[in-house]
Amino acid sequence: MKNKVVIGSRESALAVLQSELVQDYIETHNSGVEVEILTMKTTGDIILDRTLDKIGGKGLFVKELDKALLEGRSQLSVHSLKDMPMEVPEELPLLAFSVREDPRDVLVLPEGAKELDPDKPLGCSSLRRTLQLKELYPDMEVKSIRGNLQTRLRKLDSGEYSALILAAAGLKRLGLENRIHRYFTPDEMIPAAGQGILAVQGKAGEDYPYLEGYNDPDAWAEGNAERAFVRYLDGGCSSPVAAFAQADGEMLFLRGLYYREEDGSWCKGSISGCRADAAALGIALAEQLKNECGKGGI
Repeated sequence: MKNKVVIGSRESALAVLQSELVQDYIETHNSGVEVEILTMKTTGDIILDRTLDKIGGKGLFVKELDKALLEGRSQLSVHSLKDMPMEVPEELPLLAFSVREDPRDVLVLPEGAKELDPDKPLGCSSLRRTLQLKELYPDMEVKSIRGNLQTRLRKLDSGEYSALILAAAGLKRLGLENRIHRYFTPDEMIPAAGQGILAVQGKAGEDYPYLEGYNDPDAWAEGNAERAFVRYLDGGCSSPVAAFAQADGEMLFLRGLYYREEDGSWCKGSISGCRADAAALGIALAEQLKNECGKGGI
């Protein structure tokens, strides 16, 4: 009899596909394990008429999945790491990070369009992107857009927006790379912490031999540095902070963006050091930018 593993997933096409990537890994590397995906609609997927910072932040995308793990209805949850709250319950630890897909943000035009329409807004779902877009496109209006990837693309193609700013990773995983008009470099637009990484979450006290070899050491170091930076600054959906790390051998290079809500000033910076000190590097850069911003940022 096969050992059965249930993966909890949001029900969007992208979330299911990401869970299937983990399912394929487990089934390919463990002949005695059968994997099933349990989909569910999260609160964050249901409330689409308000921005995330107005309705409770990223925790709304994990609440139902966490409950399924705790109740034993699932053994794993698969998330986009960028959608996870910075504080993870001790009883539901992060077990592994996937190899990182392209972490960059991209510009997507309506089907058939060759350039931006200055009379229509840019569609963007995050304060982090909105802030950086004001530097890149100072004359363009930026308007909030919510919903899954397909919903956003439908709104774009129906003429509501001049373009969307999206994560390259999701488009590439869904085979929609052809929709990308241009890539933003990490210097132009620092990605969200964890962008492009899949996080596998489990329950404390359980064994997960079937995940052996799944965790990518580079992504683990990068994700931990980025999340330490954001956590130190207490940045979630209500604060447009950004962090992007790149592991290179034993070294780690980290970019960050800090925004000071008191006066709207913000600044970018970077730090490098030993990858073994990933979390400490994140904290050090956060302290550095907080001090710089206090002296007058952008």
